[in-house]
Amino acid sequence: MTHLTLALDAMGGDFGPRITIPALSQALAQHPMFDCIVFGDQASISPYLHKLSHDFQQRIEFVHTAKTIDDDLPFLQAIRQSKGSSMRLAIEAVANGKAQGCVSGGNTGVLMGLAKQLIEPLPNIDRPALTSLIPTINGNSSVMLDLGANVETDSQQLLQFAEMGNIFAEVMLDLVYPRLALLNIGTEEHKGNPQIREAHQQLKQRNHLNYIGFLEGDKLMNHLADVIVCDGFSGNIALKTLEGAAKNILSLFKKPTADSHLCRHTKRYLLRLIFYRYYKKLQQINPDRHNGATLLGLSSVVVKSHGGASEKAFFYAMDYAVQQIAEQIPQKISKRLQK
Repeated sequence: MTHLTLALDAMGGDFGPRITIPALSQALAQHPMFDCIVFGDQASISPYLHKLSHDFQQRIEFVHTAKTIDDDLPFLQAIRQSKGSSMRLAIEAVANGKAQGCVSGGNTGVLMGLAKQLIEPLPNIDRPALTSLIPTINGNSSVMLDLGANVETDSQQLLQFAEMGNIFAEVMLDLVYPRLALLNIGTEEHKGNPQIREAHQQLKQRNHLNYIGFLEGDKLMNHLADVIVCDGFSGNIALKTLEGAAKNILSLFKKPTADSHLCRHTKRYLLRLIFYRYYKKLQQINPDRHNGATLLGLSSVVVKSHGGASEKAFFYAMDYAVQQIAEQIPQKISKRLQK
């Protein structure tokens, strides 16, 4: 794909255009082959758009809407009242073919609900799965899904996630025959709920997949598998645990305390001295660098950014979306699933 268009919900997330527009500037610089349709409130966004270079402004189409989706609204009420909101307009731009993908930092449940309502699903896929790249201790990444789109899944849906995740890893991580595992509470055959055990037995029969069996939660970052499949309930807990642990570890190097200036900097120096060999590896697990989860299983790319993402983190979510559109991830998954 030589040229592409991304739809941006500029009002989504905790900080709105203060973060999304500077992040867009970084993405435009990184990827010269894409334009962007920006949805949001003109008064809020214009001061940030005017700071962009003339060339970047030429690559942006702005659509004004003062309406946003309140994060505190119950799900069904938010869906009913979403018409004309920046999030819905961004998704509608994708559904209508004006853009090939969209990014939003807004309410996760509402984004998933609207995307499933407005965008065609891929053939042979019952439900889309939130999919992301997670860091590992050797600097590589693993694909993990589902991270929260489906609290409950049956064995057939886990198999669908496995097939999609396998193709995603082949394309996005440039892998041949990626190792695939099911997240479980143990590695023994009898461990896990009936859905997990049934999916396990069926995956063992699929020779086109490099299925290696069960993987426990304490091995998620050991890069023992390239694709990790789970239900959305387990996946969401696992992901947030990893992110929280990573943030707490990294905070040791920069967290301000009530100590004196000298004491604080001495502590920081000693920590970096002790962990010097591992400091760069610790930076690789920074959640900001892996921001963005794709709703895999739809005919277009929909990426959810963390609501509290920094400018750099939101850039990574946009970068993640642009890469998937350029690689034609939905089309490649669709083609393979129909064989």
